[in-house]
Amino acid sequence: MNLNQIHNVYFIGIGGIGMSALARYFKNIGKEVCGYDKTPSMLTNELIESGITIHFEDNIALIPANFEPENTLVIITPAVPKSHLEWNYFLSHNYEVKKRAEVLGIITKDTFSFAVAGTHGKTTTSSILGHILYESGADVTAFIGGIVENYNSNLIGAGKTVTVVEADEFDRSFLHLHPDIACVTSMDADHLDIYGTSQAIEASFEEFADKVQDRSKLFVAEGLPLKGLVCAINNEADFKAFNIRVKDSSYVFDVQTPTEVITDLRFGLPGRHNLMNALMALAMAKTYGTPTEAIANALSTFRGIRRRFSYQIKRSNLVYIDDYAHHPTEINAVHQAVRELYPNQKVLAVFQPHLFSRTKDFADDFASSLSDFDEVLLLDIYPARELPMEGITSQWLMDKMNTKHKKLVLKEQLIEAMLSSDATVIVTIGAGDLGEMVPSIKQALDEKN
Repeated sequence: MNLNQIHNVYFIGIGGIGMSALARYFKNIGKEVCGYDKTPSMLTNELIESGITIHFEDNIALIPANFEPENTLVIITPAVPKSHLEWNYFLSHNYEVKKRAEVLGIITKDTFSFAVAGTHGKTTTSSILGHILYESGADVTAFIGGIVENYNSNLIGAGKTVTVVEADEFDRSFLHLHPDIACVTSMDADHLDIYGTSQAIEASFEEFADKVQDRSKLFVAEGLPLKGLVCAINNEADFKAFNIRVKDSSYVFDVQTPTEVITDLRFGLPGRHNLMNALMALAMAKTYGTPTEAIANALSTFRGIRRRFSYQIKRSNLVYIDDYAHHPTEINAVHQAVRELYPNQKVLAVFQPHLFSRTKDFADDFASSLSDFDEVLLLDIYPARELPMEGITSQWLMDKMNTKHKKLVLKEQLIEAMLSSDATVIVTIGAGDLGEMVPSIKQALDEKN
């Protein structure tokens, strides 16, 4: 398929974080872009402000008349139900209909492509890498699964020869990509509703790794069962971060590469997991040929991603952090970072579980992770693409937690419950619509203090 022959691009599910990055990309390269989403959100508002037409009713009459089969590409998200009227209309009228991952595959085939895979760390690693390449002057476009604070966008750059993409294991999407340089940050069990077993996930990552023809251009986190160059913190590896200190709330560290030692790198995102993400981005950029000085400058100026350990309030008497974590490993990483930065302070975690299947598959791990916080407020499970499962509820999850200070709250009760806590550090955690509440939570906490 030749994207040059396409004039119009229509998105079904345009408000998704990955879909909206593609929508921005096609708008940037001069295509006419419009689409459908189920509900308005901050992302759809931003797209509309940029000149993209969006509607929120599944109605064939709202498809523009000039979006004809011979000049239109239709991009769908896997979350769209089979009964969707617009989707069925496009299929029955011979439109070119592609999944988001397939379109990224077409784009990466025609460019020098960096692919960032892993069950956690994809978004942070790819945004650090995109920032490094953009700041170094590379002709790059980076498609990011989050809003990068430096750019207030999930798209970095508008280059035509180099791309950075997140290689998403959900639905085996990453097998559509054509990576020249890649990394795998982690391979924890997740998406068991798709894969069934952790062995099937590992096999899929191995298949992804095989797509990198030169294994000296595949970077893997220490401990993963894949052949490539190893990245590690404080342990011998091809790329090793060591001599790690915390100065003025930032990490300062050294890196041993196969050819040199880089000293006194500065990086502002908290948590050892983020240090690992920075190391992997550095390894890929060095291998591509980015100058060391450009990498160091970009690491020091990287400000993070919205909803990834995102400070909302940072005062001596109150800290409020918002994070997208939705897997036990990610919650553990948030907890480690909070304890490292704020030892001996009382921490309140507000958690909204995401998906019934994920809650069921990892219930004991979720319970253990959440029990590490001093106090927990638990919201109902956010269903996303799923129907309820009998017996899988937030109450069931809470009963497994071995902390006394836990409470199940409805969304409309949440702010009041948060205001009644005496915790000096507050963290909201989850990948559902809790993120939409962050501005009002911040305002209420500001008014209280």
